[in-house]
Amino acid sequence: MFAKEHQQKIFFVDALFIRTKLIFLIHFELEIDRLNGIKSEGCAVRDARTMVAEIAAERNQLVIDTCLLAGRIMIESGSEMYRVEDTITRIARNAGIDNSVVYTTPTGLFFSIKGAAVSELRQITSRTINLEKVQQVNTLSRQFADKKISLRKLHDTLENIDQNTLFFPVWLQLIAAMVVSAMMMILFVGVYDWADFVITGIIGGCGFLANYYINIWTRVKFLSELIASLIVGTLAVLAVQFHLGVDMNNVLIGGIMPLVPGVPLTNSLRDMFAGHLLTGSMRALEALLTACAIGAGIGLVFRIFF
Repeated sequence: MFAKEHQQKIFFVDALFIRTKLIFLIHFELEIDRLNGIKSEGCAVRDARTMVAEIAAERNQLVIDTCLLAGRIMIESGSEMYRVEDTITRIARNAGIDNSVVYTTPTGLFFSIKGAAVSELRQITSRTINLEKVQQVNTLSRQFADKKISLRKLHDTLENIDQNTLFFPVWLQLIAAMVVSAMMMILFVGVYDWADFVITGIIGGCGFLANYYINIWTRVKFLSELIASLIVGTLAVLAVQFHLGVDMNNVLIGGIMPLVPGVPLTNSLRDMFAGHLLTGSMRALEALLTACAIGAGIGLVFRIFF
């Protein structure tokens, strides 16, 4: 009897121990699940923050690429530096970046965002006069400011302008150079002969073509301008000697006009007046070198023939 009661007590204790153990295991598993849930929520929060940071970084990079592309197109096309900086700043501000920093020179373009470890540079290797591109970039920046196009559309359109916008055909540029030469001869000379009017236009066109093709072959701007002015001077002397023209000075004045750096000189003054002293001085120096190349070519002609 005593043994039977003892066995029942042992069985009761074992059952109680097993029940307590089961309850403990159940609570332990529930606690583990709760901790795993907290960990999962933390991972999800970190993943969301990482995703947001990546999206912001991609957008900032797109803004930087768009601003640098617009600035490079404008500088290469002969725009003033204050206009370039204003356009870039407006694009960045309308894209949601108010703390952008822009620095421009005729040979380089810098853009950065304050507070972000991002600063990029674009090198400007070639410069010409293409005011159509400048006008197109300004139009696109206004459309972006008016929310008519998206940032991605703006960037893609700028790439299309950079790659596919063509100059006027050479024959049309030639006609323009001939007209400019003849008209400038009339403008700068008080007394002239109509024979000089015709021959000046022809010689001015020849000088333009020489400068155009030699610059393509050599890629040295001042060398092409020197040779073109030498050709203009030689043709002017020969035209007067063969009685195709009357006054050699009148023909020379009009013939070199397509080579005169009018736009770079004007932009240099506008940049200096706007406070861009370094850029204005560099452009003035470039215009001065062009004038020296033209003068050297004409001087060689006088040295050879007189």
